[in-house]
Amino acid sequence: MTTHLSHQQGRPPLLRQAIKIRRRRVRDLQDPLPQTTQEVEAQPHHFSPEERDLLYEEALYTVLHRLGQPEPNHVKEASELLWYLQEAFQVQPEEHQRMLQRVRELEKPIFCLKATVKQAKGILGKDVSGFSDPYCLLGIEQGVGVSGGSPGSRRRQKAVVRHTIPEEQTHRTQVISQTLNPVWDETFILEFEDITNASFHLDMWDLDTVESVRQKLGELTDLHGLRRIFKEARKDKGQDDFLGNVVLRLQDLRCREDHWYPLEPCTETYPDRGQCHLQFQFIHKRRATVASRSQPSYTVHLHLLQQLVSHEVTQHQAGSTSWDASLSAQATTILFLHATQKDLSDFHQSMAQWLAYSRLYQSLEFPSSCLLHPITSIEYQWIQGRLKAEQREELATSFTSLLAYGLSLIRKFRSVFPLSVSDSPARLQSLLRVLVQMCKMKAFGELCPNSAPLSQLVSEALRTGTVEWFHLKQQHHQPMVQGILEAGKALLSLVQDIMGDLHQCRRTWNKVFHNALKIDLFSMAFLELQWLVAKRVQDHTVAVGSLVSPEMGESLFQLYVSLKELCQLAPTLPSDGPLALDGFHRWFQPAIPSWLQKTYSVALERVQRAVQMDTLVPLGELTKHSTSAVDLSTCFAQISHTARQLDWPDPEEAFMITVKFVEDTCRLALVYCSLIKARARELSAGQKDQGQAANMLCVVVNDMEQLRLIIGKLPTQLAWEALEQRVGAVLEQGQLQNTLHAQLQGALAGLSHEIRTGVRTLAEQLEVGIATHIQKLMGVKESVLPEDAILPLMKFLEVELCYMNTNLVQENFSSLLTLLWTHTLTVLVEVATSQRNSSLASSRLKVALQNLEICFHARGFGLPPEALHTATFQALQRDLELQAASSRELIQKYFCSRIQQQAETTSEHLGAVTVKVSYRASEQKLRVELLSASSLLPLDSNGSSDPFVQLTLEPRHEFPELAPRETQKHKKDLHPLFDETFEFLVPAEPCQKDGACLLLTVLDHDTLGTDDLEGEAFLPLCEVPGLTGYEEPGEAPQTRLPLTYPAPNGDPILQLLESRKGDREAQAFVKLRRQRAKQASQHPER
Repeated sequence: MTTHLSHQQGRPPLLRQAIKIRRRRVRDLQDPLPQTTQEVEAQPHHFSPEERDLLYEEALYTVLHRLGQPEPNHVKEASELLWYLQEAFQVQPEEHQRMLQRVRELEKPIFCLKATVKQAKGILGKDVSGFSDPYCLLGIEQGVGVSGGSPGSRRRQKAVVRHTIPEEQTHRTQVISQTLNPVWDETFILEFEDITNASFHLDMWDLDTVESVRQKLGELTDLHGLRRIFKEARKDKGQDDFLGNVVLRLQDLRCREDHWYPLEPCTETYPDRGQCHLQFQFIHKRRATVASRSQPSYTVHLHLLQQLVSHEVTQHQAGSTSWDASLSAQATTILFLHATQKDLSDFHQSMAQWLAYSRLYQSLEFPSSCLLHPITSIEYQWIQGRLKAEQREELATSFTSLLAYGLSLIRKFRSVFPLSVSDSPARLQSLLRVLVQMCKMKAFGELCPNSAPLSQLVSEALRTGTVEWFHLKQQHHQPMVQGILEAGKALLSLVQDIMGDLHQCRRTWNKVFHNALKIDLFSMAFLELQWLVAKRVQDHTVAVGSLVSPEMGESLFQLYVSLKELCQLAPTLPSDGPLALDGFHRWFQPAIPSWLQKTYSVALERVQRAVQMDTLVPLGELTKHSTSAVDLSTCFAQISHTARQLDWPDPEEAFMITVKFVEDTCRLALVYCSLIKARARELSAGQKDQGQAANMLCVVVNDMEQLRLIIGKLPTQLAWEALEQRVGAVLEQGQLQNTLHAQLQGALAGLSHEIRTGVRTLAEQLEVGIATHIQKLMGVKESVLPEDAILPLMKFLEVELCYMNTNLVQENFSSLLTLLWTHTLTVLVEVATSQRNSSLASSRLKVALQNLEICFHARGFGLPPEALHTATFQALQRDLELQAASSRELIQKYFCSRIQQQAETTSEHLGAVTVKVSYRASEQKLRVELLSASSLLPLDSNGSSDPFVQLTLEPRHEFPELAPRETQKHKKDLHPLFDETFEFLVPAEPCQKDGACLLLTVLDHDTLGTDDLEGEAFLPLCEVPGLTGYEEPGEAPQTRLPLTYPAPNGDPILQLLESRKGDREAQAFVKLRRQRAKQASQHPER
């Protein structure tokens, strides 16, 4: 009976065949895999019941006629193997017993030991040359077991093979000449009947040929060789030498053995005789099963392997686990026994494994990595000639079938290998690796010569699969209700799915395909999808038309943004022409007005709602603006985000869009100012507490300041700098500056005005109190100290400024301080002017100014020094210091100013005097040597002068005992040489005071009238040698002093002294200085 278990089918075209292949894990998106907890049913096989019965018979026969000891990790008990087969073939118990009994009744096979004598090493050298000519005799001794209890035990056999085994059952290897390490590699089939009383025998001999003594002496190499010659002389001619033997019990051997066995001696003469490498395998001949008699061994093994693997996979699926390509111990044992008994070569086993796994992989769920081992084995052992025609056809069919199936999986890799399953990338990578290795095989190249390159096939499958996936997604997003708005939403969802898929391709799948086949999946998918998307988006925008409703505008904007993100994913491609999405923004041009209007309308609604809900309460100690300012910041940030999302590519249109955004933002800012002020009036209308109204006004001002900061960030948020670079070649020079910056500056100016108005309102509330307290200073009793008199003013400022500092942000508080400081200085100047003649009032105002400066500076937290020390402040400070001083202090300050004027004068256009001045502390004498004068003005009508010099120590109240001194008068001399010495008896202390000086008044003597003034020179006494130390000065240095005139416009100190009518000393001093000024004015300078 002949039954063919394989179905030979014609091979359709590769991709057509792939479409027909079905697999449980592959489903279309419309038909997802149901999530059930039911028990997984066994997969149907393509074996008919008759074929399965024959295969079951073969498996039972294999187990029942098992030979040899079990391999490690193999199942020992036959009952366990029989039970496993019953489960694997799904045979009912009664049927199993019936078939088992029938198999037992079948004729036993012929048991054979396949023995391979590989080689030997370290054998004895029996010849004169020190080598041997070894050969082996081997056979099986039946009926006499080897003595010894334990398995593998041996004893030395004096009987040799030729004496124990019949000659017709004895096998002999070839003779290897002159070696101690012979290599035979010869295989013998040794039949036996009963394994329990059979033993394997191998004897190794040295072939001895008849040679003459001369020949032997010629081979002699050492003394051992000479001894061998004497030994051979005593034995019979032509008798072979025994080298050793190996005796093994068959029942001690495993089904396959591969070991080095020691050669046992017959005597103790040479116990170490070397080793022999032997391989054993128990095989069957004449198996009585139908399958063994009718089909090739590898075909039967293939079907058995396929049946067992199918069972293993099904069992794992039933347990909700994935098969890891490792067979159970029962399946491994059965397949090993079958392959060994059938004497299948490694190549045919690998081929059977490949055919079984490659077929099952197309119907069952298990890792593709299990296909790599048979691929490698086939490739390593590939020789085309060892296969028959039908085997080559079957192998070729398996190649093309797996390739087509693999391409079908690759085409649908998005659904077959979902990223929601963690090992999906690894599974796809394993499949690609299998396909790559398969297509590289010599067997594939010889059996499938017309197959296109794998990279080409995979690329085409990926393109086809991408288009199919797109259409499935498009169908999935098809709206239930037909309408242009619903179609836009469906298209938007489709584009978002495409972007998600492209992100997955770039992040995960591209690496897998590039590493395996150098295929750029991301670029390929992008090119295919962008073309499909462009066609549908363009059709949709044409259908929308130019009249865009707000709802449609919102839908189109989301679609535009998604397309922009899609284009940003575009890979860097060689210049093969433009993409279908290039210039897609032009399709959305009619929607721009709708987008801009929608952006403004939404922002305006948010601003109105934010102001209406605002209670004008600060958010916290550090955040002094209210909730509407925060909402406004978010609103403007959303406008900027919309502008960045739009990012219109056309430069000129982008400029106009930005202008509109800026215009709307500035308009919203001014609207907010109006709304927030109205909100403050609304909330404060019913408030009786003025403090609460001031609080709200502070919050309003802070909100406006926060708004001003937000508006100032527009150039950065809207990327004006980048826009300017883009539109540089389109717009006229300065157009952007004149448009955008003018809009921004206008808005900022409006905000600044609103802020200043609010701060001015707050300042006006405080200015009245400041002016009132300053006026009250003048009415305080004279007995009250100035420091105590200003306490009410300082307490008022402390309370009010602390309150403002708490409720205003720093910028607005600084503005408030500036306004208050300016107003305070104005009030102080007015009061100081009205109280000019009162030294007490001036003293109080001076102390008030000093404390106010400290208060407004606030240790660096208030106004900076440069803001405090204005021209008004400096003038007031100077005036108050003068007004608060006594007449003598004023006179002292006057001389200080003249000394300063003298130090700053370098021109000698009025002339100069030269003196030597020194002070002797021991004598308390000031010595003045008046040497000369030069370049004097000619004050007489004759063009000359009659000069003399008047010497006085000033101020006079410091030196009341010292009368003025005069020099001799010189007639008609503009360069007089006086050379006169004057001594003043004066203590050192008054000379060291500020303003103490030697006044040198150069006069022109006039006989008939008043002497004319040539000029004055002031020498500070503090610089005179001898005043600063106790040592007597040496020769005094000459000092040249340019002459000066009093100030022509009047000195403020003199004006203040002149106002003090009741002070005689002041009036006398002013009279003398006025006289000098009058004299100076009568003689114009050269």
